[in-house]
Amino acid sequence: QVRLVESGGGLVQAGGSLRLSCLASGRTFSTSKMAWFRQAPGKERDFVAAISWSGGITYYADSVKGRFTISRDNAKNTVSLQMDSLEPEDTAVYYCASQRNTDQSMYTVRGYNYWGQGTQVTVSS
Repeated sequence: QVRLVESGGGLVQAGGSLRLSCLASGRTFSTSKMAWFRQAPGKERDFVAAISWSGGITYYADSVKGRFTISRDNAKNTVSLQMDSLEPEDTAVYYCASQRNTDQSMYTVRGYNYWGQGTQVTVSS
């Protein structure tokens, strides 16, 4: 059992920045990767970025490369998403997710076992 809680969402103008945080609690010892997904109204939940818990290797969706940075603090069981040069297209509810096994798909919702409640990010033009 893992509980994930996101924070840091808000309203920002295009070109601005936000930093999202996710705090994990419970049985986090088996965590393989943690990731951020986002979901806009009427659309599917899409992959944004992921990080391996042990090695810190990062992965990004093409749409956010060069603008977003994912990081983690293993001691504090937190993962963060620094979002720079935000665009209106980044507007969505952002979810933190935890993957239990390395053989699970990293880029799809099915590949993650635990999810946070989501935090709203709105980028105005």
